[in-house]
Amino acid sequence: MQVSIEKIFSSVEDPRVENRCLHLLKDILFIAFCTLLSNGEDFEDMVEFAHQRYDWLKTVIDLPNGIPSHDTFNRVLQIIDSEQLQLCLGEKGIELLESVEGKLVNFDGKKIKGASPKSRGNAGLYILSAWVGENRLCIGQKKVEHKSNEITAIPDLIDALDLTGSTVSIDAIGCQSEIAEKILDAKADYLLSVKKNQRSLYEEISDEWIWQSAKVFDENWEYDHGRYEKRKCETLNAELNLSPAMLSKWKGVKTLVRVVSERTVNDVTSSQTRYYISSEEKDASFYNISIRGHWSIENQLHWHLDVTFKEDACRSRKGNAPENLNILRKMALHRIATMDDKLSLKKRRFRASMNVDYLQKVVGR
Repeated sequence: MQVSIEKIFSSVEDPRVENRCLHLLKDILFIAFCTLLSNGEDFEDMVEFAHQRYDWLKTVIDLPNGIPSHDTFNRVLQIIDSEQLQLCLGEKGIELLESVEGKLVNFDGKKIKGASPKSRGNAGLYILSAWVGENRLCIGQKKVEHKSNEITAIPDLIDALDLTGSTVSIDAIGCQSEIAEKILDAKADYLLSVKKNQRSLYEEISDEWIWQSAKVFDENWEYDHGRYEKRKCETLNAELNLSPAMLSKWKGVKTLVRVVSERTVNDVTSSQTRYYISSEEKDASFYNISIRGHWSIENQLHWHLDVTFKEDACRSRKGNAPENLNILRKMALHRIATMDDKLSLKKRRFRASMNVDYLQKVVGR
């Protein structure tokens, strides 16, 4: 059963001056959340949504002084501590998952282009998210600091989450010996992509000679919209195939993984070979599924934030507003993704904007 969303917002600490506020913080957050869920995008939309759904809102929240202005929505979302609002993601995750034991947790970053349209690289607003694809749930996030990168944010996000018993997958930028050790210290396992940023490790793991002895493999095929793809996953024992120097550097490494993908589109075939290290001893089918599953954070989270919620078109740039809106969009995305109907996520947002009974089901009333 879904937890009522306005109850979750009640736990957010109010940064405003006490006794000088006309509108309750939980009311402002609830209206903002419902607006984003119902095809709205900005602060003016929040006011319009509240006017159109005023009778329903009065049955759900207090609204002691009517509907807040767009300036109020803007100002409040700028000053709310994003760390406080992130607790809503964590609270929701705990209530829905209880634990991430046995699950694949994907770490990956996304730049919010609308908040900093002229910036390059990681400058501007860049968010690192932790995603459980099996449940389509973002369980936490960290802002990547200016003039930094994901390497500095990953340890902070690991510290902020209870990852006990999970498998943490990160792409090549997170393939650092310190991060691997930190994941193990968090009582989790790692699955890290290996590229040439770790040259010595890459040279050893990509040596064709060691893969001639690979006897354990798994193959799967996928055909969709004229694209045919075959993925062959092979595994090797790390202790038998890595040098002593690499074994001592990469704490807990047990398995080397190679995935060879062949893709055919319009009769043109291309291939790609990728390498990974893992602290687990699993069969090849587990790694084939997990490596494919890592990209659910791109397909099911980042893509929908950009396309379904038009995040990059949002021009909110001041204070904490861009990051807080990102958190609210992720919460809205999870709510509509768990609805049991045959509509696309885009159509579910549209239905929520038109049908108050459907909206009530989505928000957990």
